[in-house]
Amino acid sequence: MLTDQRTADAFANSWNNLPAGSVYTRDQFTDWMSPLTAADVAGRQVLELGCGNGSQMLHLLDWKPAFVEGVDLGDAILSACKNLAGRAEENWKITKSDMTAFCGAGYDLVYSIGVLHHLDCPKEGFDAVIRNVKPGGRFHCWVYAEEGNSLIIKLVDPLRKITSHLPWWLTKYGVATPLAVPFFLYAKTVAALAGISGVEKLPLYQYCRWISNRDFRFFRHVAFDQLVTPQTVYINRATIESWLAGHADIDQHSTYIIMRNGNSWKFGGKRKEA
Repeated sequence: MLTDQRTADAFANSWNNLPAGSVYTRDQFTDWMSPLTAADVAGRQVLELGCGNGSQMLHLLDWKPAFVEGVDLGDAILSACKNLAGRAEENWKITKSDMTAFCGAGYDLVYSIGVLHHLDCPKEGFDAVIRNVKPGGRFHCWVYAEEGNSLIIKLVDPLRKITSHLPWWLTKYGVATPLAVPFFLYAKTVAALAGISGVEKLPLYQYCRWISNRDFRFFRHVAFDQLVTPQTVYINRATIESWLAGHADIDQHSTYIIMRNGNSWKFGGKRKEA
């Protein structure tokens, strides 16, 4: 809990110092949620565990849920409330709570994007996802993969142990900003060379092709996210398989594990009917 609170506080410093609105594009949200679509959300009760500043919820509301609740441990809920207050819809709620302990009334869909890998115990976060799904409901998660991230693990993790103890503004402007410059140039170069034989073997090839469409501010946001948190775990496919197989309440015929951009996993399924 202590590590999770530190992580939540660190991300709150990130989220609460961003411009209003979602930091993510509609296409990015849609990609993260796939294979789920608007049809899986429309008219349903939805829960997001680890909602940050509400960036995901802003897009989810366009999918017309009956109700959506966002849960976060940190003061990022302040910016989440401000962001969502600008919407015409009133079918949302923000709750400050430890997601690993949260137990709601049950939801048709529970999702957690980019959060489980920052928890002191990611499995407890996944257990909370399943616990909050109604019988017959769906769940969906996205996490950093161990596969495809060897360069990040070797270079960023040692630096994170230092930068996560610095003032947020120093980490963002003194470390993340200059580091984002070569990251930005590398991704743009990889994208420009795509199609040339052998280029696909470069580190983070698929990820660079995807992120190369974003501007420098987003590159800095990604670098800052990596450096500000005191806790990140890179999760391999075998671990996800064990999580899914280890829950008697999960319909094993409904599960899926999908690699995204060569360095992350999307996975989900359905809870068994009562």
